[in-house]
Amino acid sequence: MSARPRVSVTLSGFSRLFGSSLAGLIEAARVADAAGIDQLAMTDHVVMGERRDRYPYGRFPFGADEPWPEPLTTLAALAGATARVRLATAVLIAPLRPPVLLAKTLATLDALSGGRLDVGVGTGWQREEFDAAGLPFEGRFERMLDGLRACRVLWSGEPVSFASPTVSFERVSCLPRPVQPGGPPLWLGASLRSERVVDAISELGSGWMPIAASSEELSDGIARLRGAFRAAGRDPAALGVRAAAPIVRTADGSPDLDRTLAGFADLRERGATVASFALAAWVREPSGVRAFLEGLGRAARAA
Repeated sequence: MSARPRVSVTLSGFSRLFGSSLAGLIEAARVADAAGIDQLAMTDHVVMGERRDRYPYGRFPFGADEPWPEPLTTLAALAGATARVRLATAVLIAPLRPPVLLAKTLATLDALSGGRLDVGVGTGWQREEFDAAGLPFEGRFERMLDGLRACRVLWSGEPVSFASPTVSFERVSCLPRPVQPGGPPLWLGASLRSERVVDAISELGSGWMPIAASSEELSDGIARLRGAFRAAGRDPAALGVRAAAPIVRTADGSPDLDRTLAGFADLRERGATVASFALAAWVREPSGVRAFLEGLGRAARAA
């Protein structure tokens, strides 16, 4: 096990940091790749409704004019511009996408990137997104699990059949196959308030992405998941956990990278394997993107 969690940067703050052109994302990915950042992650909203006050995890951090690039399309572009950094969704609203098409897209992206894809999924919180897509908001968790099970079957590359309450098919094959054996790792972004989330991660997941969890909730959640892994016959040490690095600020309110990185030991002790940094929380101006990524890479390697 590594001495520190791997470092993941969530690409965000597009309107402020990249303006009307998303071409800057490509250069940011190249910088992150060269700097030694372990993972780049994209968030997901297909459409954005007006009721951002319904966001269940506190104040929604972006305005109505914030663009939300489609994450799998964007990661495909980043795959072609990078060589080693892993590419992730954190999170992809999986129930908005037909499972067979999702399996094809993820497998293609994994193949194009040389096996560098991590798939973080969630159910979303906006009813408006599901209404606009003509899909029911209710039952989205069960549809997501059925879809992920279907993806796993399709990723074998062989003619396969699958039957569930929400998706079924007979004797079809889906090629290309992913490069990673069994397909890209699946991570679930959710709170553990429901036991069904614990069950889903122990069945299908490589990891957990806690949302707005306190230190105590992080520790307790990891303990519960390790127990569930053990009960399912899986190695508890194989559980991955992607947790936000708690930001330590200076007297004037600016984020302090060195002091934040000093908290890596606590994250690792609690069981986190990936520390995530939201780009928009650390960088205020476009000119600061390169400096932050290069500084984070240097500091993380030294931590």
